[in-house]
Amino acid sequence: MGRGGAPKDRTDGPDRKCIATGEVQPKYGLIRFVAGPEGQIVPDVLGKLPGRGIYVVADRGALEKAVQKRLFARGAKQSVTVPEDLVGEVERQLARRVIDLISLQRKAGKAVAGYEKVKSWLQMEEAEVLIQAVDGSGRGKSKLSTPHYGHYIGWLTADELGLAFGRQTVIHGALASGGLTQRVVEEANRLKGVRENEGGNGHSKG
Repeated sequence: MGRGGAPKDRTDGPDRKCIATGEVQPKYGLIRFVAGPEGQIVPDVLGKLPGRGIYVVADRGALEKAVQKRLFARGAKQSVTVPEDLVGEVERQLARRVIDLISLQRKAGKAVAGYEKVKSWLQMEEAEVLIQAVDGSGRGKSKLSTPHYGHYIGWLTADELGLAFGRQTVIHGALASGGLTQRVVEEANRLKGVRENEGGNGHSKG
């Protein structure tokens, strides 16, 4: 499964093997899990928790397979307990991660929200990433196009984007290049794989 906007030459240490698909790929396309002190499986979205890492590709089907076929025990080489809503928890953590990164870009002056500001950034070629709420009006969203050299993120809700931009709701947003923008794209691609909604089908460029 392709990782969308993730760069091919990114090196985040050695590749890791997915326990569900057998795929070997760079860590930024996978979700890391660890077994806690009581043997409970914990998602480690930031990749910083101590312990032996167990990796699953950032894909909802692969995560569900890992849960249903009890593959975490094999990966951990011990008996483990898997939380009932593990996939949902992964999705929530990834969404929070994307929101936090966009917020940091906003504070650094590298993100704007609102139709007119986004349109202006696109016209001036300031924007590298176009972000639109999955639950926004299709007609309104179609008036803005993904930068021809950039990326599109369209699977966050208006409420989630509102959190990122310090507003109640946001439909249109844009990110400039540099800073944490590439990390936003990578984390959003992981979220896209895990999240089930119509916004995960991509967006036509033009």
